[in-house]
Amino acid sequence: MKEALLGSVLAAMSTGLGALPILFLKNTLTHRWKDTLLAFTAGIMMAAATLSLIPEALSYGGFLPLGVGLLFGVIILTLLEKSIPHIDLEHNRKGIAFDQKAMLIVAAITLHNIPEGLSVGVSYASDAEETGNLIAFAIGLQNAPEGFLVALFLMNQKITRMKAFVVATLTGAVEVPMAILGFYLTSVVSALVPYGLAFAAGAMLYIIYKELIPESHGDGHETSSTYSFIIGLLFMIFLIQIF
Repeated sequence: MKEALLGSVLAAMSTGLGALPILFLKNTLTHRWKDTLLAFTAGIMMAAATLSLIPEALSYGGFLPLGVGLLFGVIILTLLEKSIPHIDLEHNRKGIAFDQKAMLIVAAITLHNIPEGLSVGVSYASDAEETGNLIAFAIGLQNAPEGFLVALFLMNQKITRMKAFVVATLTGAVEVPMAILGFYLTSVVSALVPYGLAFAAGAMLYIIYKELIPESHGDGHETSSTYSFIIGLLFMIFLIQIF
């Protein structure tokens, strides 16, 4: 249990570690940089969804859990988008709230971290002694760029750097209780892991196609955004290939 708790905490902390550079960036970015970074985010999320989450869901449970979980993730994000009101940041004096797109990004990454936390707990409870450490390390490596990208996106939505850093860090913190749950309820939770992984993949694919790609092409920077998307995709593939 101690190993599972430590591994999950380290994996979750890597989200905040990845978001740390946001504290040293300027508050304003040009449209070109914003579009380029949004496309980079889309590339990373695409690789994580299609080359990590979906194959893992297939490996754990096969096509049926994948199809059910993925479609459920898309439907939930659709309903979530319709239920979240748009908040005009320009007229928000306290600067606490953030708009619909930012809420969706935070929701997608948080949902993505739930099955990852369960996977860590289930792995530590398995018979293979080193499996838990390997899974926790791999997830931690993936969490670092995700933390940076969430914080960066929030900052682009005119959230202060410190608030963006805190929110990005909290998206990874959900992995700790999920890992503990996965450790203690291995026999039950392990059957739900493929659905959770597929659910996260569906939520991320929805965000990529519905929000990030159209947003990154909205100001006439399609070419640079396309290259940035490919670079983000390759970057995440490189991280996945390490393991």
